[in-house]
Amino acid sequence: MWPRVNGMRSMELGTPGGIRAELNSLALAGRKTATTGLLAEYAEEAEGLEYPGERLVLLDDDGRSVGVIEITGVEVKPFAEVTWEHARAEGEGDASLEEWRTGHRGYWERLGTRVADDTAVVCLAFRLVEAP
Repeated sequence: MWPRVNGMRSMELGTPGGIRAELNSLALAGRKTATTGLLAEYAEEAEGLEYPGERLVLLDDDGRSVGVIEITGVEVKPFAEVTWEHARAEGEGDASLEEWRTGHRGYWERLGTRVADDTAVVCLAFRLVEAP
């Protein structure tokens, strides 16, 4: 289960280390308004999908709150069907959808999960509602 903070579920972007700090920084600056996760991770963590209107606490590497986001959209789809609009909203500087796909495949494969075109992913859109 994901940690709860003040009664809200939390979100940990990326993995601990520089990547989480970078992604949190992008979200807090309003440049990152989307993220993508593997549907299989929800089952592993015994968590339900987020839903529009749900507020989540963004956590840093030490489990401290760095802000609150509100979910504005949720879509489950095969990896190959993620749109450029969603990928661009992730705000990570990818120049194309192919670059985004290559980067995300590599990220998940480094964590031990091979991602095929038909791998189910969860595309979340969000807005920042509270920053420190």
